[in-house]
Amino acid sequence: MPREKLRELQSERLKTTVKRVYENVPMYKKRFDDMGLLPGDIKSVDDITKLPFTTKQDLRDNYPYGLFAVPMDDVVRIHASSGTTGKQTVVGYTKNDLAVWGEVMARTLGAGGITKSDIGHISYGYGLFTGGLGGGIGSETVGCATIPASTGNTKRQVTILRDFKPTFILCTPSYALTIAEFLEENSIPVSEISLKAGFFGAEPWTAAMRKEIESRLKLKAYDIYGLSEVIGPGVAYECELQNGLHVNEDHFFLEIIDPDTGLPVPDGTSGEIVFTCVTKEALPLIRYRTRDVGTRMTGLCGCGRGFVRMTKPAGRTDDMLIIRGVNVFPSQIEAVLMESENVAPFFQMIVDREGNADRLTVLVELTDENFSDEIRGLQEITADISESMRSMLGISVKVKPVPPKSIARFEGKAIRIIDNRKDVIF
Repeated sequence: MPREKLRELQSERLKTTVKRVYENVPMYKKRFDDMGLLPGDIKSVDDITKLPFTTKQDLRDNYPYGLFAVPMDDVVRIHASSGTTGKQTVVGYTKNDLAVWGEVMARTLGAGGITKSDIGHISYGYGLFTGGLGGGIGSETVGCATIPASTGNTKRQVTILRDFKPTFILCTPSYALTIAEFLEENSIPVSEISLKAGFFGAEPWTAAMRKEIESRLKLKAYDIYGLSEVIGPGVAYECELQNGLHVNEDHFFLEIIDPDTGLPVPDGTSGEIVFTCVTKEALPLIRYRTRDVGTRMTGLCGCGRGFVRMTKPAGRTDDMLIIRGVNVFPSQIEAVLMESENVAPFFQMIVDREGNADRLTVLVELTDENFSDEIRGLQEITADISESMRSMLGISVKVKPVPPKSIARFEGKAIRIIDNRKDVIF
């Protein structure tokens, strides 16, 4: 669709959505009224900055159904976050919302070359988490035979991969490496599985981790992006050129803002990712602040798709650590470790406060080949990684090597950060 036609479509859908939330969601009506704003004041997407932001706290404050814009009789599916850092955020779907979800996930898989002749292995969790059912609805919309493997029991997962011969997989990138590790530990040749593509998301991962997954599982690794509050997986996706994430912007309007001022930033400038749902019926969020940090890319992609692209999120403003005044993201630590041949791609960041000073310790797993009781060898490895991290971050970091397999493996999102300053685990 030409950009001008897409803009017209977005504008019409935005106007409809604004009217819907004003008439059906008390929180939005109050905010509009407090601002002196009426739905008719929104003429096009050019007026979107007139609208108020929505945050995750708003969903918690209106728990469980206070932000739903349709009667519960019209809601056919409910999902929710884990609630590990507070009250659960609850999301609802109408029948049409599920159709939209299937459509955007089908686009996601299609961009990776998946057709109805393929077989899908869904290793995201099935349940209140959106990953499993979101991946499944996309696979089924394409017309694939779909295996709802869910998470856990890696031995059984590998048996399914060997026997059922799925050609693509959806899971977290860290779990993909766990599968690779299991194959290697049990001397199972990767040629015994038939995966040609993997669609990985739900946690940050680097280009180096992509290479690691592709090398060890012999597949092409695609990045996918989504949030439960927006729809789940399928908000944005990589094409075969893997040059940024195409945003399904006929359904989710993208803004990049300065997280401090709330003002839009120029294309190519890093900021907080904000989405407005312009087709959602049950939970049409307005200017939802994701807390993810990214950049709106300029120019059309060589694949020919006309949707705007955004960079892979660099991290989250709410899981960004500030250590001695320096912003630190887990993805930066991962990038350093993936450059080292002496450690496995599993780590944890531990933050403590000694007096008035913060201290960051990074636990890194040694590989089997480099695990040794030789103090000198361990010191050299530690010193090299510490210097690389100091160069990357601009602050000193204590690196603590630990034995192979000693950092817990997670079937869902990996726990990367233990912040003892405020007793929060990410």
